[in-house]
Amino acid sequence: MVKTLYKYILKPILFRFDPEFIHNLFTSRGRLLGRFRLTRSILKNAFRYDSPSLHQEIAGIKFKNPVGLAAGFDYDGKLTEVLESIGFGFQSIGTVTYSPYEGNSKPRLARLPKSKSLLVNKGFKSDGIEKVLNRNVREWNETFKVGISIGATNSKECSTPKAQIEDIIKSFSYLKSHKLLERFSYLELNISCPNVLGSGSLADTENLEDVLSKIKELGIDKPIFVKFQLEIEWEKARKLIEIIIKYGVEAIIIANLLKQREGSEIRKEELESVKNLKGNFSGKPTFNLSNELIEKTYREFGDRIKIVGLGGIFNAEDAYEKIKRGASLVQLITGMIYEGPQVIGDINRGLERLLRKDGYKSVDEAVGSAVK
Repeated sequence: MVKTLYKYILKPILFRFDPEFIHNLFTSRGRLLGRFRLTRSILKNAFRYDSPSLHQEIAGIKFKNPVGLAAGFDYDGKLTEVLESIGFGFQSIGTVTYSPYEGNSKPRLARLPKSKSLLVNKGFKSDGIEKVLNRNVREWNETFKVGISIGATNSKECSTPKAQIEDIIKSFSYLKSHKLLERFSYLELNISCPNVLGSGSLADTENLEDVLSKIKELGIDKPIFVKFQLEIEWEKARKLIEIIIKYGVEAIIIANLLKQREGSEIRKEELESVKNLKGNFSGKPTFNLSNELIEKTYREFGDRIKIVGLGGIFNAEDAYEKIKRGASLVQLITGMIYEGPQVIGDINRGLERLLRKDGYKSVDEAVGSAVK
């Protein structure tokens, strides 16, 4: 019923408006709905699906289900109270930067519905870590797991590797002394956003080692996740993953946006419609590349690091494919925008069905099954 309502009535109306306006509208309304126990209860009854077979413990964190909201949607930390009610097991706030940044020039978000994709060029739009932690974030249920994604402030002053690393360390240092640190389940380092000045600098072995060593020196007693880039040669990826493991990172998030336009899975007519817009692509065009990188990472490093699968998840089968390739957890944004908020519960319900069909009692048992 909810799916039909969204697909045939609400979505056609919403898609007539500017996508960033709709995003801001849903963020403000979601924040409001999350403030009251009654509205949270109504949403939970309408959307959420729970099952013991979906429970996992990863890096000492007990996840009620493997489906999370990726960094890039709740970038200012305003939805922590409501996301559990619509079915998510966890979320990454952000990406948050040390200093405020208004975002890249508009338009910075466009829909490509035939390709099931979004063109994204937010460029780490952020209220800055001080405001996010002290004014935006509200307390959340301890059964819901929240992480915070940290990146370098998108400015000319932070466009060199040295400046980016210093900026990131300032954010981690601020977090270390903040009262909310104990509430966060994990801290996420984003080294992969293609829409910022100095993009790719931290995906260099020397720079990655530098920033991870400095984070480790801070002595923050929280699991660290690293968000990885999508388009990368395996030999380079292997070297970066070795460094990530060396510094005790618990999980790698695979992967970020697609930069390639020509030869991609994006429909030509939709590429033509955004040819004058800057940005990179989310959703279905990232699906296969993400899966390939997840599988390669699991084959070689699956016994040493956990994987969070990201890119092109629109249903339970998509999520299950990433799990079978080696992901213990999955994240999405674009699938929720196109399919509606009920898709989170649908994915969890479908995952239980797919696990049972294959004779698995838990997600753990299915992780990497296509590779093994």
